[in-house]
Amino acid sequence: MVVLLKKKISLWLCLLFFSLSFPVSVWADGQPQVSAKSAVLMNADNGQVLYAKNEDDKRPMASTTKIMTALITLETAAVDNKIVTITDSMVRVEGSSMGLKPGNKLSLKSLAEGMLVVSGNDAANSAAIAIGGSLDAFAELMNQRAQQLGMKDTHFVTPSGLDNSEHYTTASDLAKLAMAAMQNPDFAAIASQKAVTVQYVNPVQTIRFTNHNKLLSMYEGCIGVKTGFTKKSGRCLVSSAERNGVCLVAVTLDAPDDWNDHQKILNYGFAQLSSYPVDDSSFTVQIPVVGGSSNRIMVKGSTGKEIVVTADEIPNIKRTVELPSFFYAPVQEGQTLGVVRYTLNGKTLATTDLIADGQVPRAAIHKNRFQIFWDWVKNLFL
Repeated sequence: MVVLLKKKISLWLCLLFFSLSFPVSVWADGQPQVSAKSAVLMNADNGQVLYAKNEDDKRPMASTTKIMTALITLETAAVDNKIVTITDSMVRVEGSSMGLKPGNKLSLKSLAEGMLVVSGNDAANSAAIAIGGSLDAFAELMNQRAQQLGMKDTHFVTPSGLDNSEHYTTASDLAKLAMAAMQNPDFAAIASQKAVTVQYVNPVQTIRFTNHNKLLSMYEGCIGVKTGFTKKSGRCLVSSAERNGVCLVAVTLDAPDDWNDHQKILNYGFAQLSSYPVDDSSFTVQIPVVGGSSNRIMVKGSTGKEIVVTADEIPNIKRTVELPSFFYAPVQEGQTLGVVRYTLNGKTLATTDLIADGQVPRAAIHKNRFQIFWDWVKNLFL
């Protein structure tokens, strides 16, 4: 009996040691383990893939479709934020809704808020018909935009994301879309809000909606983007988070445990990347000037956007000052005279401008009597 008990204790200790040595959330190689059938994590600064799992498999995307619908809607609204009168055909759609009714009037931007925050299929359909004239015509606009963004394995059929055999994307393509969408200030502002107040023109009212994206509250630094679900697609989620100058975009498709999946892969990404400051504001140098009222000009540096790279890439970043050995007058104050270039393996990561700190006009020309007489003769024949 004692021997048997010792064997059980030994077995329990071995299992405990094994579980501590290899946590269930992490593979042996240090990469996170996720429930998603497809997933990808990208550096939003340059599209670098930091983590991937079946990232190029074509899958349904559910309401993450509305990232594209909202992007086109907001791009259109930036030119003409027209008021849309809701019709019966616009709201005749199943699934999630912002509660639109025929006769309601609201702007395109308000419709984008409804589709991004509460995933309103009615809002997506309304914007699509208002912009494209029909759902099919708007789908053509979606596919054209997808091609422009390099989404080679994506095809849109509906603006809402309801199931269709020809409506599909990949985790990689969806990440490209999210990065482009988050570059739109209006899109980024809406996607980052835990709640928004939508204004109606008819009836005159405001309605407050809570964002379905719980990750905005669950994860520090989360700034978007969009949830999605149908029985066919499973749980889909696109997220973006920012910390210490590092911005990431994560995508999971068909992920039963998507909230935890995203926290794991985002944590993994932030552990991989570092923000490298690009600051040449303390740089100064004097450069000769030819033909000027002064024979030298002071050149000063400037600051640029931080570079996001992996920690092991930082020692390999090269900084090169590109500046001519002299200038011809005139030189204007604030004129860009050169650059400081930051490169990694021959690829330019960032540049800062080197500008004139002052001005140097052309030098006055003093003529002798013969030059003055010759100028007078030439003027006689003009």
